[in-house]
Amino acid sequence: MKRLGLLAGMWLLAVAAGLAQSSELNARLTINSSKIQGTNTQIFTTLQTALNEFINNKKWTTATIALNERIDCTFTIILNEMTDSHFTGEIQVQARRPVFNSTYTTTIFNFRDTQFDFDYTEFEPLEYTENTLESNLTATIVFYIYTILGLDFDSFSPKGGSAFLQEAQRIVSLAQGQMGWSGWKAFDSNRNRHALGTALTENSSEAFRQFWYDYHRKGLDEMAANPDRGRTNILAVLPALTTFKTARPNSILLQMFSDAKLDEVTALYSKATTQEKQEGYKMMSNLFPAESLRLEALKK
Repeated sequence: MKRLGLLAGMWLLAVAAGLAQSSELNARLTINSSKIQGTNTQIFTTLQTALNEFINNKKWTTATIALNERIDCTFTIILNEMTDSHFTGEIQVQARRPVFNSTYTTTIFNFRDTQFDFDYTEFEPLEYTENTLESNLTATIVFYIYTILGLDFDSFSPKGGSAFLQEAQRIVSLAQGQMGWSGWKAFDSNRNRHALGTALTENSSEAFRQFWYDYHRKGLDEMAANPDRGRTNILAVLPALTTFKTARPNSILLQMFSDAKLDEVTALYSKATTQEKQEGYKMMSNLFPAESLRLEALKK
């Protein structure tokens, strides 16, 4: 079980109810086609339904996951152009996980991918097999599924998501050899799927992954039982980001953290002492100089 007994009691109830073999994801995918005019809109509805079934009706791991442990996530596909059966646009992916013994859910992934194109003919089956990529559409979706799984499992045990992050990186390796598929190649962008998959699996990012575990498991998950201890633990591990930035100043993982967590960090500092706020503002400003507006609350 992925959460190392954290939700053991609830899990046992789910097993007893016969729910333990549910899919790992509770996903909602929507397609925004408002920019495309003068075409049969039924194809977008068909594709949206097919993708939701593709994501939610398949078990992506061998882990035993109860219904109450499924990972909430959203996929938003914004289509900009359609030429015959070829589509171009972008995809926004978000995922959240619950904080232990609370009603609060924390964002673990919030990523905007602007290099997204694919071919699709209405009613064609959406398929994925481990060693063959059928299309850029399913390859991209599955890459993000395994990235979400990796980040979620990493937040419950140190490097617990390694197998899933390696699977996402394997998709990168297969996809970058496909002619005409965007978003997979090195050096095309420092914020594409290649950059993200590589950053999450290279040895130099192990410190970030340890920080990710400490932030969630030793920090957020402690807050229900002892808010001050949980908050203190988080503030104590945040300097690890400064160390990581010194070693990898252009890492996409820093931007990934900012997009998912910066507002949460600011809120956590709201109950800190004045000195802690000042120190936090200085540290976060140095880490994320373009995010001064989001950090304004730390100056109060």
